[in-house]
Amino acid sequence: MSSTIVIEPGLVITEDELMETFQRASGPGGQNVNKVSSAVQLRFDAAASPGLTDEIRQRLRRIAGRRMTADGVLLIEAHRHRTQARNRDDARERLLELLRQAAVAPRSRKATRPSAASRARRLQAKRERSEIKRARRTRPDE
Repeated sequence: MSSTIVIEPGLVITEDELMETFQRASGPGGQNVNKVSSAVQLRFDAAASPGLTDEIRQRLRRIAGRRMTADGVLLIEAHRHRTQARNRDDARERLLELLRQAAVAPRSRKATRPSAASRARRLQAKRERSEIKRARRTRPDE
């Protein structure tokens, strides 16, 4: 039985859907940097995940950008920390944050008109700017 990860109520993924590979990382690690595989590459197949709706998949693709492959696999690389455990936690937290962002539907934009006062301010600013430029064109009388 695999454990589940709750992103938010109604949105759940299982541990089986995550695949982690470990590799040596540049950066912090001291003498262990060339010996210990502390970097984590987390793969999540969003296209095949039964816990995601089509709308969430589309938003995730847009949010993830280059981190998502053409087949819908999300790749997250973590190598900020010295230990593998902290990098694993970091990668999972970043995945959860992306999924939380994708789960929120964007609010639709309500069309509005500029107010009369804002139109008047804009026209006044244009008049003032025009006056400044007109003053530059004419030569001062001597």
